[in-house]
Amino acid sequence: MKLRTLGVALAAMAALITLPLQTPAAAAETPLSQGKTATSSSDENAGTPAAGAVDGNTATRWSSAASDTQWLQVDLGTSASLTKVVLNWETAYGKDYRIQTSQDGSNWTDIKTVTGGDGGVDTLDVSGQGRYVRMYGVHRATQYGYSLWEFQVYGDTSTTPPTTCDPANAAQGGQASASSTENAGTPASAAFDGNTGTRWSSQASDPQWVQVDLGSVRDLCKVDLNWETAYGKAFQIQASTDGQNWTTLKTVTDGTGGTASYDVSGQGRYVRIYGTTRATGYGYSLWEVAVHTGSGGTPPVQGGGDLGPNVIVVDPSTPNLQQQFDQVFAQQESNQFGSGRYQFLLKPGTYNGINAQLGFYTSISGLGLNPDDTHINGDITVDAGWFNGNATQNFWRSAENLAITPSNGTDRWAVAQAAPFRRVHVQGGLNLAPAGYGWASGGYIADSKIDGTVGPYSQQQWYTRDSSVGGWTNGVWNMTFTGVQGAPATNFDTGPYTTLDTTPVSREKPYLYLDGSAYKVFVPAKRTNARGVSWPNTAGTSIPLDQFYVVKPGATAATINAALAQGLNLLFTPGVYHLDQTINVTRANTVVLGLGLATIVPDGGIDAMHVADVDGVRLAGFLIDAGRVNSDTLLQIGPADASADHSANPTTMQDVFVRIGGAGPGLATNSVVVNSDDVVIDHTWLWRADHGDGVGWDTNRADYGLRVNGDDVLATGLFVEHFNKYDVLWNGERGRTIFFQNEKAYDAPNAAAITHDGIVGYAAYKVADSVGVHEAWGLGSYCNYTADPSIVQAHGFQVPVKSGIKMHDILVISLGGKGQYAHVINDTGAPTSGTDTVPSKVTQFP
Repeated sequence: MKLRTLGVALAAMAALITLPLQTPAAAAETPLSQGKTATSSSDENAGTPAAGAVDGNTATRWSSAASDTQWLQVDLGTSASLTKVVLNWETAYGKDYRIQTSQDGSNWTDIKTVTGGDGGVDTLDVSGQGRYVRMYGVHRATQYGYSLWEFQVYGDTSTTPPTTCDPANAAQGGQASASSTENAGTPASAAFDGNTGTRWSSQASDPQWVQVDLGSVRDLCKVDLNWETAYGKAFQIQASTDGQNWTTLKTVTDGTGGTASYDVSGQGRYVRIYGTTRATGYGYSLWEVAVHTGSGGTPPVQGGGDLGPNVIVVDPSTPNLQQQFDQVFAQQESNQFGSGRYQFLLKPGTYNGINAQLGFYTSISGLGLNPDDTHINGDITVDAGWFNGNATQNFWRSAENLAITPSNGTDRWAVAQAAPFRRVHVQGGLNLAPAGYGWASGGYIADSKIDGTVGPYSQQQWYTRDSSVGGWTNGVWNMTFTGVQGAPATNFDTGPYTTLDTTPVSREKPYLYLDGSAYKVFVPAKRTNARGVSWPNTAGTSIPLDQFYVVKPGATAATINAALAQGLNLLFTPGVYHLDQTINVTRANTVVLGLGLATIVPDGGIDAMHVADVDGVRLAGFLIDAGRVNSDTLLQIGPADASADHSANPTTMQDVFVRIGGAGPGLATNSVVVNSDDVVIDHTWLWRADHGDGVGWDTNRADYGLRVNGDDVLATGLFVEHFNKYDVLWNGERGRTIFFQNEKAYDAPNAAAITHDGIVGYAAYKVADSVGVHEAWGLGSYCNYTADPSIVQAHGFQVPVKSGIKMHDILVISLGGKGQYAHVINDTGAPTSGTDTVPSKVTQFP
């Protein structure tokens, strides 16, 4: 709500004069924030402190330094269910900002995002829980800092049931670790085994610590310590939700050893005793540490459990197995925009005489640790009979982690975009074209071994990474290989091939497998300069399923975020998930894995997912479908101010797809924004729909596909199509792309609608003028301007002309003469012409 104009206010006062006297109104509700402790990222001067925004006085204010980003936060003193936040801006207001909440003041969750703010008074309805609330300013509206007369937070502190302290020891038997141990006989686990005759002891130095994992985030109320003679004189009791960021619950400076109990208040999955000063010349030594948790309140989200109704787990003895494949295929063969989602999981063993035909939103995976553990004597087939032999719409399906001996010697995998073929051993050949060799537009292979020859035939483009092939025949426009044993040599001058011996950075997608009867997720390690498959001895780690919240249809965003806050990973089972709040991934090394093309839909204009600027997050195997109300950004990796170095352990985005429209109207200004450094984007298709329901120049408006602001980002297998403005806009330094496939928006109404800065058409791939170093290989952009075939796009690619900018093997194509390109890159490259669909190429720029 904005401030009323003076005229409206005077009119209201005049009306009141003529009314009879009424019963006095109740006093206005006092905000929870008023008079509470406030802090900020900066203060403009001593006269504009953080406290000035929570004192109830609209003549005092907080203002920040004149830079982005800045924040103001208030400690409510206790957790509250939040309902409303009111911001009374001074002239220097925030144009783009977020309202965030936290239980500990360290880990933050977005509960409202404002873009294009216009100052005055902003009254925001919110929903969330937290003790700390902050305004996180992203972009200022003026050259000054952020300035607030008042920052008011409303809600209810009485909705959390009273908590009692459970006498049971929640730490007993928990996984323990320590900064050091005195010897093998005094391990960390001995302090949590319930046995007062065993102990942990450290080396004789300061500081030292011992910690325990409670298994989930818990309300903490008391900690008991039973010291051996070598005790801590000064120490802290700390808690953490992720094992990395710690909050001090109690500080002791005059410890006397023996047994002592300390009342605490806070939440955490991990609890540690952090010793700073020893009382003796020996190390720290504890017979036992007991942690007590609150009973009552909200129970923790449980990890593990069954895999839901749309995961079909089979073994070689499963009766009517072929019938099960056929039934799902009959439903999904042409169900391009339906809600059905299915995952077949094949237990290790040998399957004979099987033909698993895969339709839309159907995935098949082996449950062995290695592909050869699950062997099909038969086929996994994708063909295009449903579409009259045209395979250009065979999207959204996958095969992974198994071996095939094809029934006739060659398996058929005639797919288009968003259909990954990962970690598969084909003991024979692979045909990438449909029966009849109709049109095909794919595709992606990684970490796979094809003993025979791969025949792309009618495939327009393809990217293969870290694999082995017995041979590769022909290709149409753009076939790119990195780290592929047996790949053809580069011949882009005269043919379709671009080949690099190795892949600079790669890490294979996490996958579900069976360890005996227990489900686990294997998380492969990073490889540098890789060549060939990673298996059978793939480096990496295994995570038990009980460390995952298994998300099933009907799950709410609140529960999903609660599970993440507890330290759980996410395993989305096949289904469509509507969100009423942004999923916030804040913990390093979190795995978010989807089965059966699990689909998340943000409703009400929220962003679908935000990832913090932390190490090693793995996003894999899901689809984000834009909602009917415009989202600013469907997937954001790192906040706007991200700057941490993640080169040793990058965040990866693998088989994560985005769709705007097609299944109905959808709107999003940005599909994916990468702000963090060192991110690896390994196979994505970002698609503004050109067919289906809810398709039109403004009906499924989406300005940008991928925006990269982080440095040292690598994209391997980048498919981005049909956006209203730039499909890819790269602002970060030292970015690299290996393989890019693009079509410009079919439905541009005319040249004027896409003319900017005197240029007709937005480049498919633009590197910002400010960038000094960027390199890319194997890039193609196609135009098919069906709404106005007279459009002549200035170029497919636009980059600054600098010595650090190097573009290799790039092409543009007019599809059947529906529009043309004047150049390939900048003002370089021959124009396309006519209706012959012949590429115009540049092998090196500059």
